Amino acid sequence: MINRAEYITDPEWERFLDFSGNLETPCIVINPHRVKKNYIRLRDLFPYAVFYYAVKANPEKAIVSLLAELGSNFDIASRPELDMVLDLGISPDRISYGNTIKKAADVAWFYERGVRIFATDSREDLKHIAQNAPGSRIYVRILVENSTTADWPLSRKFGCHPDMAYDLLIMARDLGLSPYGISFHVGSQQRDICQWDDAIAKTKYLFSSLEEDEDIKLTMINMGGGFPSSYTQPTNDLSEYAAEIYRYLSDDFGDSFPHIVFEPGRSLVGNCGILVSEVVLVSRKNNTALNRWVYLDTGRFNGLIETLDESIKYPIVTSKDCPGGKEAEVILAGPTCDSMDILYEDYKYRLPVDLKIGDRIYFLSTGAYTASYASVGFNGFPPIKTYVMDS
Repeated sequence: MINRAEYITDPEWERFLDFSGNLETPCIVINPHRVKKNYIRLRDLFPYAVFYYAVKANPEKAIVSLLAELGSNFDIASRPELDMVLDLGISPDRISYGNTIKKAADVAWFYERGVRIFATDSREDLKHIAQNAPGSRIYVRILVENSTTADWPLSRKFGCHPDMAYDLLIMARDLGLSPYGISFHVGSQQRDICQWDDAIAKTKYLFSSLEEDEDIKLTMINMGGGFPSSYTQPTNDLSEYAAEIYRYLSDDFGDSFPHIVFEPGRSLVGNCGILVSEVVLVSRKNNTALNRWVYLDTGRFNGLIETLDESIKYPIVTSKDCPGGKEAEVILAGPTCDSMDILYEDYKYRLPVDLKIGDRIYFLSTGAYTASYASVGFNGFPPIKTYVMDS
């Protein structure tokens, strides 16, 4: 959890202000030094694992290139992502096609470019892989319920019941593919570490039953993402996640772990970016209204889609912040002609009472799922720009 007062006394804050001072808003500024620091910490806390950066979190080329230099592999979701990563000189043997929803032509596209690891969770998709990517390694994603404990749940749409996963891996073998492993995702910004325990236990059951009954020996567990970034709600330190996950794996697999894969996105780049916005309007809905409406030049359609249902609550700093300054509750909204473009109405932020048109608002920890989620021109507003600081 980020403390606003502590954040703006951080030496890097002044460096950020100097860098962003003349940039036109809205924009996102990325600090690559933090990306590097986060990757090294992940690597140190999970020395037995391999990392496939979830490119969808932030596809900025400078970030992808930096992570490639640090040894990361890459989880890819689409043809354009793949082409961008390959154009940066990254070998296809460092790429996994992790999207379970894909066309047969997409499978062929990846296979022709050298990718040999594919995720699946359905029979029809598995047939497409067998037809267009013969001999490839297959991992099956299982359903994990996380709707109440993850700030951004990923249940229901992705994955299949373990019983179906069992059948799919047999089917993969029979179709000439290589059954490789099991994947799961406990939900993005998952604050309940115990969710990994249940998922690993289900995975162990599949490993054991497939080997005993079908002589299929799986060798890989892909645990997806889920590790948190720093927002307004507290989370355990990443070291606690590491300790507990290691214990869960040891309980189920003893001293002989399978090949362990993580697909970090938010935890790698979330706290590496700041979204810079400007106040467009401050108003009240009637003469006696208690709360001000603060309208910004960015909103749900231009970088802040994860405020949907007020799911992700970013720490916010303003250009008017000062020790002991008077603050009051506000409702925050974006600039578009869409009533859905309200960022926070139930959750009330307290911002300076002297906040005016033209003042700057800084959304902290916006390095993940901001620019990559923004519209290409809703209401004519251009896509939000990303700038990368010197490392």
